[in-house]
Amino acid sequence: MERRNERLISSFATALRRRRKAAGLSQEELAFKTDLSTSYISLLETKNRQPTLTVLAAICEQLDVSMGDFITDIEST
Repeated sequence: MERRNERLISSFATALRRRRKAAGLSQEELAFKTDLSTSYISLLETKNRQPTLTVLAAICEQLDVSMGDFITDIEST
């Protein structure tokens, strides 16, 4: 079974970048707030990494969006 879904990864990256910018945060600021590295946030936004559920929850919390709403963004991208 293929575990890498390029469309899904691309949609996640687009939704993350859009939500982060809408929140007025730089990659560095989001990284600090989520206790992640700036390079990891960059890797997520450039389609080079997939987040765990724990990372997704931390990102959503800092972007003030529910995981459900974030997933809806991903599905509509």
